[in-house]
Amino acid sequence: MRHLLRLDDWTSAELRDVFRLADAYSAGDGPHVTGCAALFFPASSLRTRVSFERGATLMGLQPILFPPETLDKPEALDDVAGHLASWVDVLVVRHQNIGVLDGLAASNALPVVNAMTAENHPCEVLSDLYAISRTREPHELRFLFVGADGNIARAWCEAARSFGLDLVQCCPQTLATPGARWTDDLDAAVASADVIITDTPGDHAHELAPFRITASLLKQAPDGVQLAPCPPFQRGREVSADAIDSAAFVGYGFKASLLPVQQAVLALTLGKG
Repeated sequence: MRHLLRLDDWTSAELRDVFRLADAYSAGDGPHVTGCAALFFPASSLRTRVSFERGATLMGLQPILFPPETLDKPEALDDVAGHLASWVDVLVVRHQNIGVLDGLAASNALPVVNAMTAENHPCEVLSDLYAISRTREPHELRFLFVGADGNIARAWCEAARSFGLDLVQCCPQTLATPGARWTDDLDAAVASADVIITDTPGDHAHELAPFRITASLLKQAPDGVQLAPCPPFQRGREVSADAIDSAAFVGYGFKASLLPVQQAVLALTLGKG
């Protein structure tokens, strides 16, 4: 049984298989899969839900949508998965508690795909890396994550371990992700960054205000720098409006890759491809 719960559970070669299949789906040649995908998403989910639901439909899976609190009943997760396995082929789960996904996966009744937890967001990061890989070799680039510890920071750390990425986090030391390479010198970090990622500051907007990415900062970066703020971003918060208007901004194009990447992940967890 193959699950995608954390990026560093998969080898670099296995994650490259995601890119290979995403290429096929982008070209309209990905595997067709019959069956059903149970999707657990809150009403507020936008990009991840659309890409999973649309992707499942296009590849031949029937998506059935549930709110994530459906999994919070006083029922053993083994039993939930065991019952659903009679009708469903894969579970796609967005839930704050990654332990819920671990519990479903431990039953080995169905493949489980992590569509975001408070711990990480693997498919989001895979999408960005796939978009980069179409024109550049990720392991040859210098990645800069500007923001606090959180699910996006940890997912990028997972990706760095799996792909051998050169990744540095820039933020106040008190907000750094445990185990991450870290600096609080934003000017120096930007000056050597090929790809800059930001995240929603959450409760740390005040501490992170000096770490806002602006167009003037981007001018210090190497030629061809790519700015990929993780949505939902706000102009004037983690990124300035002129940074979004600059040639470095690749956000929309990168997120378009969510569709083929989600399809590739579904296909691989279902043993297709």
